[in-house]
Amino acid sequence: MELDIKTWVSVSAFLGGGLAMGLGAIGAAIGEGNAALSANAAVSRNPESSTEIFKGMLVGQAVAESASIFALVVAMILLFTKFAAPSFLIICAVISAGLCMGLGAIGAGIGSGLPAGAACTAISRQPAVSAKLMTNMLIGSAVCQTPSIFALVTAFILIFSNFSNAPVSPTWAALIGAGLATGLSAIGSGIGGGLVAKESCEGVGRQPAASMPVTNVMLLGQAITQTPAILGMLVSFILLFKGFPASDTFTPAMALLGSGLCMGIGAIGPGIGEGWASSGGVKWIARNEKHTGDITRLMLVGMAVTESTAIYAMVISLSLIFVL
Repeated sequence: MELDIKTWVSVSAFLGGGLAMGLGAIGAAIGEGNAALSANAAVSRNPESSTEIFKGMLVGQAVAESASIFALVVAMILLFTKFAAPSFLIICAVISAGLCMGLGAIGAGIGSGLPAGAACTAISRQPAVSAKLMTNMLIGSAVCQTPSIFALVTAFILIFSNFSNAPVSPTWAALIGAGLATGLSAIGSGIGGGLVAKESCEGVGRQPAASMPVTNVMLLGQAITQTPAILGMLVSFILLFKGFPASDTFTPAMALLGSGLCMGIGAIGPGIGEGWASSGGVKWIARNEKHTGDITRLMLVGMAVTESTAIYAMVISLSLIFVL
């Protein structure tokens, strides 16, 4: 059976939509389940606070759901968009968009669910400060969604950009690499941000008087934890907008595809590792507020060293784009 190019574009868009929603549902469901798990335990511990715990669970689940809603939007666009100038590059772009959004939603969904569960537990222990806990949870959970927004932006660029004047090879590999770089790199930063926010909620629950320094250090740690995802998006933008000369060999295409994979995979560990380092800082500041400066300094040094591996990945990724 032979298919014309329009049919291939439609089939590829269906595949991209399925990947976006299928992968995008993973993280949100896990995050929401974690929130419900902790809420059940919290109500068992303190039934009198069940109303506040219930509110905390629902709000936390709603934020975690955001990542899968982004995936749903991308999937719907891919399913119902009629592409005016179908080509092989459009086929690659729509598949890459689906992969980018689907992968990019996994970490954000899981990460947003971690502070939701911790807030429910903390409310059961400190119902008098439920408002502080809800605020802390919302801020932390919202920051966890940042990598999924990076993935959403990259997916939109892949879907709506005009690649008609670009050579098929190696541009097809640059498009796939761009989606992988942003999508994969978002996983670690989303989970890492959630680890920090989780410990922040627990810290406020243990020591409400330390909520201000705990929240401040949480935001600082989360900001640094997002840098691997930012590096992934940077590599994606270079792959999307640099423009590459036509090539009859397979080597340039594999270099560009390898660049996206290198940065995407190489950012997962640093994102999670920085989240662990930052969560440790937040945890001990809540217990020993007077040493906030010393703990923060140690946390930042540890995070900087952890970030080095993401920088190594970026160096190799850029070498594959500009040198080889």
